[in-house]
Amino acid sequence: MKKAVMKLELYDERAKKKAMKTVSGMQGVDSILMDMKDRKLTVVGDIDPVDIVSKLRKLCHTEIVSVGPSKEPEKKKEEPKKEDPKKTEEKKKEDAKKAEELQKIWQAYYHSGHPDYIIAQHPPHYFHRSVVEEDPNACVIC
Repeated sequence: MKKAVMKLELYDERAKKKAMKTVSGMQGVDSILMDMKDRKLTVVGDIDPVDIVSKLRKLCHTEIVSVGPSKEPEKKKEEPKKEDPKKTEEKKKEDAKKAEELQKIWQAYYHSGHPDYIIAQHPPHYFHRSVVEEDPNACVIC
């Protein structure tokens, strides 16, 4: 996520609307903020500032003021909960049992020693070709 700040030479609401519409139609734009007092446009998202400037220069004179990472609101760090060692050992034992059961099922399904298993899973491909002599009612154009 990038935050790009651009200075635009806009003097009326009509040009502002055109600039906002142009930028909002681009892919990767998450948010747009226009400050008409300072004539600055702030765009946040997965964007390339050069692409935005090239589109906006068709409307008005545009300059890149700054480009940098967008500041996300700081999340409160949660302290990890301390669990009883007995519960964690029980969970580990249960996970080990489940893993053993899954391993047995996998071996039974994929490694059966029966030779028909391979044929049942992957039948041979036979190609059928009809011959005129076998089917007397077939239409043949000579």
